[in-house]
Amino acid sequence: MKHLLSMLALSTEEITEILNLADQLKYENKNGIKHHRLAGQTLGMIFQKSSTRTRVSFETGMYQLGGQALFLSNRDLQIGRGEPIQDTARVLSRYLDGIMIRTFEQSEVENLAKYGSIPIINGLTDFCHPCQVLADLMTVREHKGHLDGLKMTYIGDGNNMANSLIVGGLKMGMEVTVACPEGFDPDKRVLEFAKDNGHFGLYRDPVEASAGADVIFTDVWASMGQEEEAGYRKQVFGGIYQINNKTLAAANPGCMVQHCLPAHRGEEITEEVFESHADEIFDEAENRLHAQKAVMVTLMEHK
Repeated sequence: MKHLLSMLALSTEEITEILNLADQLKYENKNGIKHHRLAGQTLGMIFQKSSTRTRVSFETGMYQLGGQALFLSNRDLQIGRGEPIQDTARVLSRYLDGIMIRTFEQSEVENLAKYGSIPIINGLTDFCHPCQVLADLMTVREHKGHLDGLKMTYIGDGNNMANSLIVGGLKMGMEVTVACPEGFDPDKRVLEFAKDNGHFGLYRDPVEASAGADVIFTDVWASMGQEEEAGYRKQVFGGIYQINNKTLAAANPGCMVQHCLPAHRGEEITEEVFESHADEIFDEAENRLHAQKAVMVTLMEHK
């Protein structure tokens, strides 16, 4: 494993190793055990899409691992002024020990990996969000004790979260169902993977999709960069594609609820459901720190 580009690029064994290491690092962190496994190393963090959780968790994670992180926005880089991504990759590879990038196009992440000579971590693209889903899988396993054989349901837009949850869930032996409106399906590459790799179902009815679920996920109806579509999406998704008491009633008793945040309460999740499952949701948010530290150690410790 040289990079973290997408869940599609990871094997079941690699996911398991990252989750096991994340559990270990979390235990050490909670018990005051220092783990400066990346002492003296520097992670460059390229943000073409802003984020609360991604920036804070990566920056804190590198500090706890004994290294440092550099925040690099479009204003700080020549990418914002037209420098080709391949040139940026080759320059930054001379200065840094790893790069995390949060951007729009998956091709930018792939090209950083192609032209650079250091580990590249996909912090989010419009196609996928592997760091979040590793934290999600970590959280479900933490609460349920295992992943294999559980049923995961996702309700909402077939976006980067849906894409990565489908792949990650199936690779870990979970049954995966997705409920989204027609015209808002997950990426065709992901649906092609799902067709031949486990138990998967695509539904239009969230209640039907949630039947027997052990964990239900959702995300905002309009992602970053889709703000102009927000009003239209509310009309399409509103009143249907939501985690509420009706969808939870169809799930198994003790069903978990997960949300990658930020949440628009009253839209994709009700206030009541969010607050009753807040501990699980904020465990998920915390686990971004531990899962990403595991990714950085895996990629950068012996590079």
